[in-house]
Amino acid sequence: MHTKKAIIIGSGIAGLATAIRIRNQGFEVAVYESNMYPGGKLTELDQQGYRFDCGPSLFTMPQFIENLFIESGRSIKDYFQYSKKEVICNYFYEDGTRFTAFADIDKFAKEATSVFDTDMKSIQKYLKKSKSKYDLTSSLFLENSLHKLSTYLTTDTIKAIANLASLDLNKSLHEFNSGVFEDSRLVQFFDRFATYNGSSPYLTPGIMSMIPHLEQGYGTFFPKGGMYSITRSLYQLAIDLGVTFHFETKVDQILVRHKRALGVRIGDLVKESDLVVSNMDIVPTYKKLLPDQKAPKKVLSQNRSSSALIFYWGIRKEFPEMDLHNIFFSKNYKEEFEYIFDKKQVFDDPTVYINISSKNEKADAPDGCENWFVMINVPGNEGQEWDEILRTAKENILKKVSRLLHVDIEPLIETEEILDPRSIESKTQSFQGSLYGSSSNNKYAAFLRHPNFSRKIQNLYFCGGSVHPGGGIPLCLLSGKIVSELVKKDFT
Repeated sequence: MHTKKAIIIGSGIAGLATAIRIRNQGFEVAVYESNMYPGGKLTELDQQGYRFDCGPSLFTMPQFIENLFIESGRSIKDYFQYSKKEVICNYFYEDGTRFTAFADIDKFAKEATSVFDTDMKSIQKYLKKSKSKYDLTSSLFLENSLHKLSTYLTTDTIKAIANLASLDLNKSLHEFNSGVFEDSRLVQFFDRFATYNGSSPYLTPGIMSMIPHLEQGYGTFFPKGGMYSITRSLYQLAIDLGVTFHFETKVDQILVRHKRALGVRIGDLVKESDLVVSNMDIVPTYKKLLPDQKAPKKVLSQNRSSSALIFYWGIRKEFPEMDLHNIFFSKNYKEEFEYIFDKKQVFDDPTVYINISSKNEKADAPDGCENWFVMINVPGNEGQEWDEILRTAKENILKKVSRLLHVDIEPLIETEEILDPRSIESKTQSFQGSLYGSSSNNKYAAFLRHPNFSRKIQNLYFCGGSVHPGGGIPLCLLSGKIVSELVKKDFT
C-alpha cells in the first residue's frame, strides 16, 4: 500500500503544527528548512550568559497548543508547561500615569476606573462587546477557510451576517474607541491592540476591538523555559511522531505538472510528494518557488503590516524591580502610525515595548541582571538607511526609557544584539520584514489574504502568518489546522 507523502517548506510555528496534524493523518511528512533551527520568527538567542526569546513575546490561547498534543495522543506535561499571569502589562504614560492591566476582568475594570476618567460599567460593557464580536466571527474569520463556500453555509456564518451592524466594520478602531471613552489615555490603551496584527488603529476597522478579549477573556501565559519552549515542544512532538526534518536545506522550486504539485527541487535533487505545503511567506513563495506560475497580483500587492526594530539588551540591574511586561506610550500616537505606514524613517518619541523574562527564569540572565527585549514598530524594509535609523532610534529609545524610569539605562547595558526589518526578512523570508504578512488596514483585508490552498494548483497548500487567518502564534496554529482539514477532505 502506497504511503502518502507530504513536504512542508519551512518550520515556523504554522509549519510545525501542520506537520504534526498531517502526520497524524498517516502521511509520511518531511520538513525542509533553510535555517539550522526550527521556529521561524519564534527562536532564541544566547549571548554572554543572557538568553533572549527572539520572536513573539505574548502567549495567549494555549488551548490551540494543547489540542495538538491531545490529537497526537501525547501528554502535554511531558513536553510543555506554562502558567497564567496575574498582570498582563504595565503601561507608562508621559504625564506620569501608570496603569496595571490585571488579567482578572473585575480587577482590570476596577484599576481602570481608578486611573482613567471612566466607570466600571463602561469598561465591562466594552469587554463584553469585545467578546461578542469574537464569538460571532471566530468561526468564519479564524477557524475555517474563508475561501470555501461550505464555510458560509453554516449557522455560525448566518448568525454573523445577521449581526453585521454590531461589528463596527464601517468605522476605524480609533473612531470606535473614541466613541466609547472620553479619556484619551484609555482610547490610546485600546488603540494599541491594532499593533497585534501590525496595523494602524486609525485605519483598521472597529471589529478589531475584539482583540482585547484574547487577553482578558482567555488570559495571557508564560511558558516555562521562555517563549522558545513553544517551538521546542512542538518540534519534539513532531520528531516523536515520525516527522523528518532537513535543516540548512533550501527549497529552490515547487514542482508543478498539469496543474498539480508533485514535489520540490532542492538544487539538482527532486523530492516527490503527494502534496506540498508552503510555510514560507506568500510573496517569496510565488516569486522564488513558483516563478513559472501566474501569481495573484491583487493579493500579493496588499500593503504589508508593520515590521519591528528590536534591541536585545543584557541589563545590569541597578533600579527598582519591574514587572514582566511593560509598555511605554508616546505622546504623538497618531503621528507614530503615520510614520510607519507612510514609510517614513523614524520618530522622535516612539512607543517602546519592553519584555523582561529573566524574572521568571533564572537561566535567562546572570545574577543581578535582566534580559530586555526592547521593541518599537517601524515600516517594512524598502531600502531605507537602516544603519542611520538604528542609531537615531536607539538614542530616542534610551532617552524615553531613562526619562520614564528615572534612571540612566545606557551605562547598564552589558550586551546588545539587534534585529531590524532587513535581518527579519533575510532570516525568516518575510517580505519586507513584515511581522504579520499584509496589514489589516481596511475592512476587506481578511478576504484579500491568500487562501490556505491554491485555486489553480491541486495539492498545493499554504500556512503561516502571511496567509489566512493571519499572523501571531494563535492564528498561525489555526492556519495549520485549516490546512490539515483541507488535506483530509482532499485525500479521503
